[in-house]
Amino acid sequence: MKVLSIDIGGTHVKILLSGEMSPRKTATGHDYTPDQLIKDVASLAKGWDFDVISIGFPAPIHNNLPVAEPINLGGGWVGFDYEKAFMRPVKMINDAAMQALGSYKGGKMLFLGLGTGLGSAVVTDQALLPLELGHLPFKKKTFEDYVGNRSLEKKGKGTWKKYVFETVELFTAAILPDYVVLGGGNAKVLKKLPPACIAGNNDNAFEGGFRMWSGPADCKTPVDPEVLKSTPVVRKRNPSRDSSKK
Repeated sequence: MKVLSIDIGGTHVKILLSGEMSPRKTATGHDYTPDQLIKDVASLAKGWDFDVISIGFPAPIHNNLPVAEPINLGGGWVGFDYEKAFMRPVKMINDAAMQALGSYKGGKMLFLGLGTGLGSAVVTDQALLPLELGHLPFKKKTFEDYVGNRSLEKKGKGTWKKYVFETVELFTAAILPDYVVLGGGNAKVLKKLPPACIAGNNDNAFEGGFRMWSGPADCKTPVDPEVLKSTPVVRKRNPSRDSSKK
C-alpha cells in the first residue's frame, strides 16, 4: 500500500510518498484554504501513484477531522470532506502528533513541539495520544505563552530556554516517559538539551504519516539502546536552572 504523507504548516505544505526520498513542497499562508490544498497536492504529487493519504494538520483533530480552524491559515477546514475531495481514504491527526509518531523509537515517549505554540503527544508501542498540554495553566498564563515563538521573540533566548527546561521538568515528572523528543522549528535554538531529551526532526512527520496506516509501532517495542545512551536518565527533582542558560 502506497501512502502519501502531507504535512501542513503555516508557511509550507510538504508531501512525501512512501518509498520516495525527496519531499515536495509549496507555500501556504493566512489565506490558504482546503480547496487550494487539493489543487496543490494534485500538482505536487504528479507522477506518484498512492492508495491512501495521511495529513498532519496545525489545529486540534477529533475523530479524524479538524474541530477548530488553524490560526495561521485561511478558513473552511472544519466540515470539509477530505476523502471526497482527494478520492482516497484519508487519516488526519494534529501535525505535532504526526511528527511524534514518526519520532518514536520504543518505550514510552513524550513529544514536545517547540514552534508557534507547543505541540505535544505521548506514544507507546500500542497507542498514540495527541495532547494539548500547551493550553494548560502555567505561571500567569499557559505553557504555550512561555515556550511558544512569541515568548522567544519577546523574552530572548536565555529566558525562553529557562521556560523550556522548566516545562520539560514538569511534564517529565507528571508523565514519566522513558525519553522526551523536542521537535518543532525552535528546537534548534537549544544548544544543550534538558535531561532525558533528544532532538527531533521535522521530516519525521512523513514517517509518522506512513505509520498511521500500520499502527504506532510493533507491539512491545523496547526502547532503542542508542536513545537511552543519548538521554541522561537521572532526573533531579529540582535541577539547577543554570544548565538552561548554557
